[in-house]
Amino acid sequence: MNQARPSEQMRDLGVVQDGAPVLAEPARAFDLPAEREAAGQAVEQMFTAMERIGQVHPFAKGMGLAAPQIGIGRAAAVVQPPGDAPAIVLLNPRITDRSSEADEQYEGCLSFFDVRGLVPRPLRITVETTTLDGQVVTTTYERGLARLIHHEIDHLDGLLYTARMRVGVAPIPVEQYRQTGSAWAYEQ
Repeated sequence: MNQARPSEQMRDLGVVQDGAPVLAEPARAFDLPAEREAAGQAVEQMFTAMERIGQVHPFAKGMGLAAPQIGIGRAAAVVQPPGDAPAIVLLNPRITDRSSEADEQYEGCLSFFDVRGLVPRPLRITVETTTLDGQVVTTTYERGLARLIHHEIDHLDGLLYTARMRVGVAPIPVEQYRQTGSAWAYEQ
């Protein structure tokens, strides 16, 4: 029996694949706390999807999922850092500051999981999010976590990581990438 391509595996797990309009459109913000229930349901659906995906594919570098990737065109994403760190819920996230210092690392995306691409990203970002009860919270993320969160916020803006790659740099097949990517730094 043939092994399913990684992208087919993700599609079968409920992840919307590249080419779907929902991935190319900016996600609609939640009016919080008025839409608290809808936001909570979207977050719950993302956690359920991440659990399904995590059973099939281990994510050593952490994992993120944006609502549009499961067909919900709303501004919500969930990031699971590597290890035992608690998941980060992002509702209506907006990057308010970014460091001029950047690095370039390979990223993958559940919506086109057959390739990996070298993506330059800032080493530090400051993100404003809204809690379910409507409070605005500002958090600064660094290194690997900043990369994961920036990737998910891009999804909510209708951007895939390929839009961030340097001109002339193309994604490489996952088979070629395996064992070549270095672990992302989460510490200073």
